[in-house]
Amino acid sequence: MTNETLNEPLLEHTDPSLARPLPLALAGARADLIEVAHDLLAIPEAALTLPWTWIGGSEQEVRYGAYRAAEALEQAEIEARAAAAVADPGERRGALIVGPSTAARWDLHGLLLPLDEHLLDADPREGGWSLRLVVGHIIASQRGYGWGTAWWQAQGYDLKDPGLPTGAPDSLWAAMPDEVTAEAAGGIDDLRTRLDAIVDLSAERLAGLPDDRLALGSRWSGFPVTVGFRLGRWASHIREHAIQVEKTLAMLGHEPNEPARLVRHVLAAYGRAEAVVFGHQGVDDAVDRVVQGVAEARRAVRAAREAAG
Repeated sequence: MTNETLNEPLLEHTDPSLARPLPLALAGARADLIEVAHDLLAIPEAALTLPWTWIGGSEQEVRYGAYRAAEALEQAEIEARAAAAVADPGERRGALIVGPSTAARWDLHGLLLPLDEHLLDADPREGGWSLRLVVGHIIASQRGYGWGTAWWQAQGYDLKDPGLPTGAPDSLWAAMPDEVTAEAAGGIDDLRTRLDAIVDLSAERLAGLPDDRLALGSRWSGFPVTVGFRLGRWASHIREHAIQVEKTLAMLGHEPNEPARLVRHVLAAYGRAEAVVFGHQGVDDAVDRVVQGVAEARRAVRAAREAAG
């Protein structure tokens, strides 16, 4: 099944003229960010206290390379926000609502990326889900949010319409991949890639919705809610299950070492910066600030890794 066929409901019920594809520069920055994470993970925990001459004149510990990387990304967030406000001060609310979902997604990546593959299927007992099942559920739910929100906004129902359907039709979900056998298949990188694909496509097709469509009626868990509410659920659902990932790791007796914790810190900082431009259009200068922040983060961590030997 091709990606286009897999996401046909999302594509069918949205207007392609409103699509906002992920900028190529941002895709490149993400690839560099993953290299930053791998460089951090390659630093032995015992080496974090070794001296690192950052910009001359004095020394810091190697661990500061990670904090310097996060600082660069936080500065990029500030600069990107200012540039975006100048470029398009009247940006649609859809992109603003969707933005936190990428911050949540990168925080989750920070949890998952450092893990050993064997932890995916480890049994947490106590009736808990394995990590594989948790992440498969996150992916499947995000796909459902995308498909369902696309369908609801295309129907044009008023929120207070007494004829508001109790849910989307069963036919919409006929091609939905199984969250256990399909969405949860593969290794950690496969899962992360699958999550990225559906979060990005959902934002591409829905972040550009006109503001009046955000007020249209839909349902979530049976409750009558606006289309905008459904967009806002993306971030909170990812965070809800990121907490479940943390609880599962605790049940498994897994405690991340300091390099892994630093990876999460850096990736979360990147996510907050990307949230400023995610789903937006016409904000090339703001995207450039994020890209520059990643480049600075990469230089800092590479230098720290070299100092660690």
